[in-house]
Amino acid sequence: MQRRFLIILFTMLVLGALTACGSQSKEDVMKKLEKQSEEMAGYKTEANMKMRTGEEEQKYHIQVWHKKDDFYRVKLENDQDEKGSQIILKNDSGVYVLTPALNKSFKFQSEWPQNTSQPYLYASLLKDIQADGDAEFSATENHFKFKTKTNYQNNKTLPYQEIYFDKKSYQPVMVKVFDQDMNALVEVQFANFAKDESLKKEDFDVDKNMAMAPSEVPVASMEGTEMAEILYPQETYGADLAEEQEVKTEDGKRVIMTYGGDKSFTLIQEKAEVQPASAQYSVQVNGEPVQLADGVIGAMENNRLEWSQNGTTYQLASNDLTQAEMVSVASSINSTAVK
Repeated sequence: MQRRFLIILFTMLVLGALTACGSQSKEDVMKKLEKQSEEMAGYKTEANMKMRTGEEEQKYHIQVWHKKDDFYRVKLENDQDEKGSQIILKNDSGVYVLTPALNKSFKFQSEWPQNTSQPYLYASLLKDIQADGDAEFSATENHFKFKTKTNYQNNKTLPYQEIYFDKKSYQPVMVKVFDQDMNALVEVQFANFAKDESLKKEDFDVDKNMAMAPSEVPVASMEGTEMAEILYPQETYGADLAEEQEVKTEDGKRVIMTYGGDKSFTLIQEKAEVQPASAQYSVQVNGEPVQLADGVIGAMENNRLEWSQNGTTYQLASNDLTQAEMVSVASSINSTAVK
C-alpha cells in the first residue's frame, strides 16, 4: 500500500513539473530571452531568407556576426545574382553598405538597426516584441511563438510577423513576415546560432571586409561586360514615361528616363563601375540604408535612392514621391523590360 502511494505521489510530482515547464507565461519567456541577450558577448548565425515581395521569389543566404554592444556584420548573398554579395557593417565609425565586387561602399551616420525591424537580427526581434504591448504569445511542442507588429520605416505593406524561438535554447528558429492579408511574404530560417566571445572589433573593419572580396568574388569579373537589359518600373503611382534618353559613356551607355505626372520621377540606369582594387570608392550618405523587395540594399538620401544589381547601377530621384513610394518604385524594377 505504501509503495502504491509513493508511485502515485511520484507520478503527480512529475506531471506537475511537466505542466509547470509547459505553462510559462509571455513575461517568463521574455525575461529569459532578455537575460540571454544581455549575457551574450556576441554571436554568429546563418540564415536562409525567402522573399516573395516582388514578381519572382528571391532566396538569400545570410551570415550574421554580432559583438556586444553595437557591432554588426550582415552578409547577404542572392542565389540569383552572380555578381557577388553585399555586406552591412556597423562599427564605432558608422554604418556601411559594402559591395565588394564593385570595390564600393556607402557610409551612413545612421541609427541602423535600432530604427527599423530586421528579421535576421536577434536584438531587433526582441525589440519588436517589447515594443508591441498587444503581442500575442503561444507555445507549441518545440517552440515559443510571438506574433507582433513590425516597424519597417520604408515599407508599410508588411505590418505583422511571427517569431519562433526554440523552447530549450531560447534561440531564434524562424521568422515569418506578413502583409495585411496575412500572406507570408518573407521567411527567415535560422541555423547554427551560437554564442561567440572571440569576435574582435577588427572583424567589423571596412578595409578588412573589402580585402576578403578576392577570395569570394573576383573584382575583375565584371569588367568588360555590357549593362544588363533596360528595365522599367511596374509601379509608377500613375506617372507615365515622358522621355527616354540614351547617353554614351566611357563604359557603355547611360539611360535616363523621365516620368511625368503628379508623382513625377527620374530613373537612371548604367553599367556598374568596378573600382580599381588599389582605390576603394566610398560614398558618404546623409541618409539610411534601405532594403528593396528583392533583398538588395540601397542608399536613401533625401529624395534620391541608389543601388546596384546584376551589373547595373540605378539612381532614382523625385521631389514628389515619399521615401516609401521610392522604395516601391525601385522594388518593382525586377522583371523583363516593359515600357
